[in-house]
Amino acid sequence: MKNILKVIIVFFSIIMSTSNYAQENNAIQNKYRDQLSKLIKNKKVKTAFEIIEHNDEQTIKDMIQLTEVLAPPFRESEKGLLFKKMIEEAGADKVWIDEEGNVLALRKGKTSEKLVGLDAHLDVVFPEGTNVKVTKVGDTLKAPGIGDDTRGLSMIISVLKALNQSKIETQNDILFVGSVGEEGLGDLRGMKYLFNKSNLKIDSWISIDGGDIGRINNAALGSKRYKVTFRGKGGHSWGSFGLANPNHALGKAIDYFSQEAAKYTSNGEKTSFNIGRIGGGTSINSIPFESWMEVDMRSVSSLRLEEIENIFKESITRAVKDYNASNIKDEVTLELDKIGERPSGELSKDLPLIQRAMAATLLFGEKPELTIGSTNASIPISKNIPAICIGRGGESGGAHSLHEWYLNKKGAEAIKLALLITLSEAELIN
Repeated sequence: MKNILKVIIVFFSIIMSTSNYAQENNAIQNKYRDQLSKLIKNKKVKTAFEIIEHNDEQTIKDMIQLTEVLAPPFRESEKGLLFKKMIEEAGADKVWIDEEGNVLALRKGKTSEKLVGLDAHLDVVFPEGTNVKVTKVGDTLKAPGIGDDTRGLSMIISVLKALNQSKIETQNDILFVGSVGEEGLGDLRGMKYLFNKSNLKIDSWISIDGGDIGRINNAALGSKRYKVTFRGKGGHSWGSFGLANPNHALGKAIDYFSQEAAKYTSNGEKTSFNIGRIGGGTSINSIPFESWMEVDMRSVSSLRLEEIENIFKESITRAVKDYNASNIKDEVTLELDKIGERPSGELSKDLPLIQRAMAATLLFGEKPELTIGSTNASIPISKNIPAICIGRGGESGGAHSLHEWYLNKKGAEAIKLALLITLSEAELIN
């Protein structure tokens, strides 16, 4: 009986998987299927693909060289200069570094009516002093940041080389970008500068980040991040016993917030909360003068994100009030600092960029999957500017860990896909 049930479950799983795949295939309009099928058969595009394959060994060398220059958020300048040199050598028409530190390379089109961006980020999550020397174990490359997102940077260089060496012309301009501040407290500062402060009018955007071919991120996972600091006079654990203790207030705040937030997130569109870091105190026998925590809240819904933010603020305010009203001497004070804010948003699958990305993915024998994420594409997505984030391809793992690795298994396919999607937006001149 158990074996029969297993067969039935497997059968229905296959049916559902096939059905979902068919639905996603049917979501691609025929005109975009035809457009991408025609584009991939173009002689110059085929030549560009051959060049990508030919340059594959050099692309890996570029990736290794870039990986071995550590670039924590706000410390990307050295890697930026190396990327600038590489992108200049690849043959951009104009290369510069903007006020925020983004490296930009322009390849002019015939009419320059539109500007299409292709991006990967320079920064990694690792702090200064991290050993980023690349080691090789068999065919596998290992180093912090080898995949996220140094692989993306090397792919951008390869795309530009292939376009130039195959003598492909486009109607529209293409902007190749090595951006700053994607990770952690960098808070997408490179993208915020480009889309909020620069003089560039960007019409569509393609970020390279994440893993497998087929991933097409068209929805922005918004987040709000805070550092909460409780302060008091501090003193000796015995001699000043009874004095207001910031650590005790912090504990109450965590308890209040986690209870109320858990109730809220148990229903409705997925929303998350996390207390990622806490700290404070000088010794086991001292009442601390300061205690702090860092809080992360996320949702694809901007309304849900605002609501959980309100729960958070109400919870910690109540915790301070209740703690100070308890039987303690003196009081604790509260300081609230917003240390990160990423917008929410979602773009329709019917947008031409997303249709083209899905159609292109199918041509590489992969299933297109629309996903949600917190990436460089989040900023243009939130502004309803056509934008996606696509995968780096190959095989990889251990992102954000000291044991990150990358295996160049069909890695060139992801570069070809990035080129094809970019060309479909920039409009190839035959």
